[in-house]
Amino acid sequence: MLRRTRTRRGHRWLTVMMAITSLAGAVVVLSPRLSAGAAAAQCPWMDPTQSSDRRAGELLGAMTLDQEISMLHSTESTMMTYYGTAGHIAAIPQLCIPDVVLNDAGAGVGDGQVNTTAFPDGIAQASSWDPSLQQQYGTALGWEAWHKGINVMLAPGVNIARVPMNGRNFEYAGEDPYLAGQTSAAVIKGIQSQNVIATVKHYAANNQETNRMTVSSDVNERTLHEIYLPAFETAVKQGHVGSVMCSYNRINTVYACENPSMLTDILKKEWGFSGFVMSDWGATHSTAPAANAGLDMEMESYNNGQYFGAALKTAVQNGQVPSSRVNDMVVRILRSMFADGLFDHPAVPEPQGFAAVVNTPAEATVARNVAEAGTVLLKNKDGVLPLDGIGKKIALIGQAAGGHGAELAYQGGGSSHVPLAGSVPVVSPQQGITQRGAANGDAVVYADGTVVADAVAAAKASDVAIVYANDSEAEGSDRPNLGLNYGACGLVTCAQLPVSQDQLIEAVAQANPNTIVVLNTGGPVLMPWLNQVKGVVEAWYPGQEDGNAIASILFGDVNPSGKLTQTFPASQSDLPTQTTAQYPGTTVAGDTVGPHATYSEGLDIGYRWYDTQNISPLFPFGYGLSYTTFGYSNATVTRTTNGATVSFTLTNTGGRAGAEVAQVYIADPAVSGEPPKQLKGYQKVSLQPGQSSRVTIPLDSRAFARWDTSRHTWVVDKGTYTIFVGSSSRDLRQQAGVTLAARTLAP
Repeated sequence: MLRRTRTRRGHRWLTVMMAITSLAGAVVVLSPRLSAGAAAAQCPWMDPTQSSDRRAGELLGAMTLDQEISMLHSTESTMMTYYGTAGHIAAIPQLCIPDVVLNDAGAGVGDGQVNTTAFPDGIAQASSWDPSLQQQYGTALGWEAWHKGINVMLAPGVNIARVPMNGRNFEYAGEDPYLAGQTSAAVIKGIQSQNVIATVKHYAANNQETNRMTVSSDVNERTLHEIYLPAFETAVKQGHVGSVMCSYNRINTVYACENPSMLTDILKKEWGFSGFVMSDWGATHSTAPAANAGLDMEMESYNNGQYFGAALKTAVQNGQVPSSRVNDMVVRILRSMFADGLFDHPAVPEPQGFAAVVNTPAEATVARNVAEAGTVLLKNKDGVLPLDGIGKKIALIGQAAGGHGAELAYQGGGSSHVPLAGSVPVVSPQQGITQRGAANGDAVVYADGTVVADAVAAAKASDVAIVYANDSEAEGSDRPNLGLNYGACGLVTCAQLPVSQDQLIEAVAQANPNTIVVLNTGGPVLMPWLNQVKGVVEAWYPGQEDGNAIASILFGDVNPSGKLTQTFPASQSDLPTQTTAQYPGTTVAGDTVGPHATYSEGLDIGYRWYDTQNISPLFPFGYGLSYTTFGYSNATVTRTTNGATVSFTLTNTGGRAGAEVAQVYIADPAVSGEPPKQLKGYQKVSLQPGQSSRVTIPLDSRAFARWDTSRHTWVVDKGTYTIFVGSSSRDLRQQAGVTLAARTLAP
C-alpha cells in the first residue's frame, strides 16, 4: 500500500511500486567492471595503498568537463524506475568509476525493495541509548544495502524534535543534540564499515512537515549552533560521514541547499567536512547560486539534472560558476567513494536483481535486539509486569495488536518505510504474545477494539488486559495533535474507531483492574487514562520483530532498559511552541515564497523548556523503568587538561539482571545564560543483581561551552559548573562541582 504524498518525491515511489509486481524477478544489469589487471593499467587511481585525496585528485585530472558534470546529478534510469532506488548516477567504465546507487534507509533498505529487513524506526534505535547496538544496526543496514547493489544510504536522520507533532520525528533521535549526535555517529560507522556511504540528513533546522518545501526556519546564530547543528557536527567529526543531505526548508529566508553560510562557512570550513553535499529530492532551486554556495550534487527523480546538468556546464562556460568549484564538487564525491570503499569493493546486486533475498536471520536478530532495547517501560504499578505467572488468561485488545492493523503500525510512513511491497512478514503482537504465553500455559483472547462491548467482555473475563494504541506518522504531514483519536492506520488512509483509543482504554480499564497499555507511536502522546491503568509500555515503531520483541519485554525474558528521547507533556498547552508564529509559521510581508516559523523559544526546547519554566511533564526526557532498581553513589569530578571526568558507583539494587542508562547533565554558571541543565554524557551499564560498577564518563571542553555570537565561536565561561548524575533529566541522584577558567575554543 502506498502512502499519500504532496511532493514530487512521492511520484518516484509511485512509479517504483507500479513496476514491482511485474519486475520482482527481473535481473538488473549494471555497468560492466574492468578486470583487476585492466583497471590497474587503465586506471592508476585504483591503487588502494594511496590516500583517498590523492586517488580522487588523480582521477579528476583524467576527466572531461562532461564526465565531471555527469557525476553531479541523478539520471532517470531503468535501475531507478524498476530496481527500487532513490537515485542513480551512471558508472563511467573507462575511468573505473562504478555506479552510484542511492537508497532511502531510515529503518532498512527502502524504496520498494523486497526481501530486506524492516528494522525499528530511528526513535526506537535512539531510545536504546546504546551506541554499540546502534553501530550493529548500521552494519546490518550497510550489509543488506551492499548486497542489493546499493552504495549510498540516505541515513541517519538527526533533526531535533522541536515540535512533537512533526510527522518525521519517528525517523530521528529525539530532542537532544548530544544524544542525536552520538546515535548518528554510531549508525554511520556501522554503515560505512560495509563499503557504503552514509548520508546524514536533513541539514538543517528541518523540524516540521507542514509547508516543508517553503517554510523559513528563522533561528538565531546561538540557537542554531547549540541546538540544531551539533548532531550534524558530530556526524562529521566523530562519524566521518561521507555525505550530507541539505533540506527542503529555508533557513533565515535562504533555501538550505543554496545557503553559503550553512554549506560552506559552517559545514566545510568550520567543521572541515571533506565529503559531498547532496540535495534532498527536488530541493535544488538554482544553478550558479546553489553551486557557488556549496551544493555538490543535485538529486531529483526525473529531471536528469535540471540545474546541475546542461545548465551547470553552461554556467561554467559563461563564468558564472568557476571551474575550480566544479572540480571541488567532483573531488568531494570521489573522495568519499574512495574512502568508503566504493571503488575497491563495488556493490553488485545478487543474480536475482530486485528479488534478491538479503534479510537473513542475523539481521532479524539485530532488528529484534534493537526493538527490545529501545522499548521504554513508563509505568508498572504493583509490579503488574512482567507477566511471569502461570496459567493466566490474557485479553489482547486493539487494531495494532493483530491482523492487518499490526502490519500497519510497525513503522512510520514515507521514504523510510520498509518494505513498501510487504515482502517481509511482520510478527504481530498477537502472534508473539500468544506463542510466548503458551509456554506459561497462558490463554490469549484477541479483540480488535472496533466493537467496544467485545473488548470489555474479553477484559472482564481475563486476569490481565493488554490494550494496544497507536498513532500514524508519515513523511509529508504533521500530526494534528498529540491525541490518540484513531486506530491502526494505513499509508493512505486512517480508519477511525467507533470511539477514540483513549475511550477504548478507559472502558477496558474499568472492566479489568490489571490493564496494561502498549503504545506504537512515533513520539509523545497524551494519556488522560494514565491513572486508570497499571502499566504503560512505549514500543515506538518496532519493525518486523514487533511481536517477538514485545513478548520478550512483557514476559520478562528481557528486562526493559530503554529511555525516552523526547519529553512527554502532560498537556499540549505545555509545549514550548505556544504561538502560530512559532509553529507552523506565519506569512511575512514581502516574502511570497512561504511562511516563516520563528524559533523564538531559542535554546529552550524539549526538557530545557520544561526545566526553565518549571513545568512538570507527564514523563521526562531520559525516563524509563526497569524490572530491577539501581543505586548511584560516590560521585567525584576530576579536572583534566581538556575538561573534566565524572566518576560514580552504579549498583543493581534489585533482584533481576538489568541495564541502566546513567546520564550526566551539566548546569552552567548563571552568567552563561544557558538552560538549567543539559545532557553531556551517558553510558549504558549491564549489571547482575547486587553487582556494582565504577563508571567513568569523560567530559571534554565542549561539554562546558556555549556559542558566543560576538566572537562567533565556542567559549567556556569562568565559574563553577554543577555536574549531575542520574536516571533521567528529573531523577538526578548525585552531583559534584568543578570550577573552570574562561576559555575560547576553536569553532
